[in-house]
Amino acid sequence: MRTLLLGLSLLLALPTWAAAETDRPNFLVILCDDLGYGDLACYGNPTIKTPSLDALAKQGMRLTSCYASAPVCSSSRAGLMTGRTPSRVGVYDWIPAGNVMHLRRSETTVASLLHDAGYDTCHVGKWHLNGKFNSDEQPQPGDQGFAHWFSTQNNAAPTHANPTNFVRNGEPVGKQEGYSCQVVADEAIDWLKSGRDADKPFFAFVCFHEPHEPIASPEELVAHYGGAKKKGEALYYANVENMDSAVGRLMGALDQMKLAESTFVYFTSDNGPETLDRYRSAWRSHGSPGPLRGMKLHIYEGGIRVPGIVRYPGHIKPGSESDEPICGLDILPTLCELASVAAPTNRALDGASFAKSLQGEKVDRPAPLFWHYYNAISPAKVAIRDGDWKLVAHLAIGEKKVGGNFRPEMSQAIKQAKLTTLELYNLADDLAESNDLAADKPEVVARLAKQLQAKYDVVLAEAPDWEVIKK
Repeated sequence: MRTLLLGLSLLLALPTWAAAETDRPNFLVILCDDLGYGDLACYGNPTIKTPSLDALAKQGMRLTSCYASAPVCSSSRAGLMTGRTPSRVGVYDWIPAGNVMHLRRSETTVASLLHDAGYDTCHVGKWHLNGKFNSDEQPQPGDQGFAHWFSTQNNAAPTHANPTNFVRNGEPVGKQEGYSCQVVADEAIDWLKSGRDADKPFFAFVCFHEPHEPIASPEELVAHYGGAKKKGEALYYANVENMDSAVGRLMGALDQMKLAESTFVYFTSDNGPETLDRYRSAWRSHGSPGPLRGMKLHIYEGGIRVPGIVRYPGHIKPGSESDEPICGLDILPTLCELASVAAPTNRALDGASFAKSLQGEKVDRPAPLFWHYYNAISPAKVAIRDGDWKLVAHLAIGEKKVGGNFRPEMSQAIKQAKLTTLELYNLADDLAESNDLAADKPEVVARLAKQLQAKYDVVLAEAPDWEVIKK
């Protein structure tokens, strides 16, 4: 009897996500484009209607220290897919069409790991991990672990309305009727219902284009915001609401197919809201970073801290919140742990599994979170977060011009840039990063600066030189 009780106690002590090999969870990762920390009602937005995401947060856990792996789209996606700091894999910035920069075949993605472990896999929506889209010259979604893909290189074109640039498994599909987020949701739902192998668990990576410019929104939703001061504001608010309704349709499909209980859902954004005034007035973003400093293209919190909602019925307390810092880099190790799949050991991973944080525990993170974006529009271009402390650094890049779109000849200037001025913030007391404590806390600066320099050096040492690769 004592042996039986001991065995039972050990079984009960196992994490509740530990499952039999034949009962592994499904995964649905939903990624928005340029959705700000303050753009959802459940994150304090007083105007935008987001009932589906508000409901998802009540059913699961709202993450208040959720980070993207970069403050710009392609880099952020590269980090999420590989668990590696984007500069380490050479995706230094957003990727223009035709650019040499891409996620290389030598990288291992979460999709390929899950696919090789018996998962059916699907990518729907914005890809943006290559410049030569749908070309044999660079890897496509199908080469990175996705058995089915219905994707665009970057934005929905010409706008979110009736996009013409989707490609399904290598074949252009022509003009699609409707708005991009609904087109993306349609494809994902069709795949869930009839396109996948129902005998396998699934990983669906659903990447909305919304609310990235150029924005287009249904007039009936725009009408919800008749009190907006400008037409652009109403268009933006309606754009987020339209995306929210697409999320609601996805959740409804899981319910209808009785998959909700077995599916781990993770919702987030690739970076902060679009920086104001970068586009002509008709497309101007009205996204909100909430209480945070900066927006997209900033290493400050507004560029990298994003909404995050996770739902896993039976494993997460409904309506809970977590302020434990987690990052897009953590997706690969987390999904691997939940699926009982071995994460790669033949390369450095910068993310850590946050499975324990779903039950209120700390993430076992061997090194502070780290960000590097050489092309940030603010002086701060490198940062680490260790506990409540965040240290940011300016860069001295040298004489070689690095502005504008990435070009291969920039690689060495990026790799050789030196850390200069340091700023220190306590995020527990100063979420807006308005009080630089570097002069007051020299001992903290010294400790974190040593860690920052070491991480920066090892990342940039591995970072590829695209001028050499293109030859």
